[in-house]
Amino acid sequence: MKRMAAVALLLPAALSLSFRPTNDSPRTFHGETADSQCSMNVHSLTRSHQEMLKSKSMGGDATSCTLYCIRYMGGEFVLTTPNDVFYVDSTAAAHFAGQKVVVVGFLDEVKDHTRQ
Repeated sequence: MKRMAAVALLLPAALSLSFRPTNDSPRTFHGETADSQCSMNVHSLTRSHQEMLKSKSMGGDATSCTLYCIRYMGGEFVLTTPNDVFYVDSTAAAHFAGQKVVVVGFLDEVKDHTRQ
């Protein structure tokens, strides 16, 4: 619980969802910092790391799978929520790769997000 609280406090400052204020109230996003391939079913059937972790070809946990796909498969960092996928700032996201996070901020409506 302490780890989640620390992430919740640090993440708004560290992780940007390509935000540009479009309204007055920030939104809260709960999800996992992942790679675009797994999150958008490029090499996954479940919008997760499940298939890659079973094969052990891209790491043994969500963090190693995310980093592998970013480095070697051309992926981008995303925030995966139960219904949506949001592109995020790769510099800050690397520190939270494969982790459950809470992000508070403003969504850039111009860049929008990918809806599943």
